Amino acid sequence: MTKPPSLPARLGLAAAAAALTTACTPLGLFATLSPKDPALRSAQNVAYGPNPRQALDVYAPRSATGSAPVAVFFYGGAWDSGRRQDYNWAGRALAARGFVTIVADYRLYPEVRYPGFLEDGAQAVRWAADHAAQYGGDPSRIVLVGHSAGAYNAVMLGLDGRYLKAAGVDPRQVKAVAGLAGPYAFIPLDGPVTRRTFGETKDLAATQPIAYARTDAPAAFLATGDADTTVYPRNTVRLAKALREAGAVVEERHYPGVDHIRIVLALSRPLRGQAPVLDEMTTFLRKHAG
Repeated sequence: MTKPPSLPARLGLAAAAAALTTACTPLGLFATLSPKDPALRSAQNVAYGPNPRQALDVYAPRSATGSAPVAVFFYGGAWDSGRRQDYNWAGRALAARGFVTIVADYRLYPEVRYPGFLEDGAQAVRWAADHAAQYGGDPSRIVLVGHSAGAYNAVMLGLDGRYLKAAGVDPRQVKAVAGLAGPYAFIPLDGPVTRRTFGETKDLAATQPIAYARTDAPAAFLATGDADTTVYPRNTVRLAKALREAGAVVEERHYPGVDHIRIVLALSRPLRGQAPVLDEMTTFLRKHAG
């Protein structure tokens, strides 16, 4: 007769089962099971506002001493899906490269439309500015990073300073932005996602990051995969061109054979060999964070 597992073993099995149950999506399963970079998770499920979606996690470098740059990461999901727990590998990847990293949730459609998610993003940046020093970060050296819809959020917050100002943040604290496969110039609204998210806005031009290209914009790292058929590379091409013509600092990267999802998964430890996204992005961000 097989001996039943001990209580500690049963508890371990229960914890594993619970973890797999919460990993209810392919990305959640990836976040649960994939190897991760060695970084210290310093805080989890921290509220930056009263709504349950206004919460964040913090990942800190093991060697952070108070002068580390601070990265705020926004995930994608068409502004209607996503959760920070599924991006623990991204937070750890950035922390392992020396950034005190905040991975923030934000309110989604249909609870909010534009600009609700930008207002949440600005509040998350405000939290970073107020609290990053507790984790070894320098709040005067903030960078914003995002993928897909999250790249829109990151780049828009960096270029249109109204949201940060409204949240009580000096936009000059944001030294650089990094957008991976982001939508930056999508008028006319040509799909159900953009129509439902932005269609009620009277001034559509004001919703476009490309409208805010200017000489004194934060330095911008803009990357896309040439196999991306979800957010076409022309978005990256057009914004990079507008920023260059305005006299801003911009680095544009196109990765052969990389699609919309692989460009962000290339930040993860097991898939990093698919494209040098992490190396090139963090080198750029460290250079311009000051």
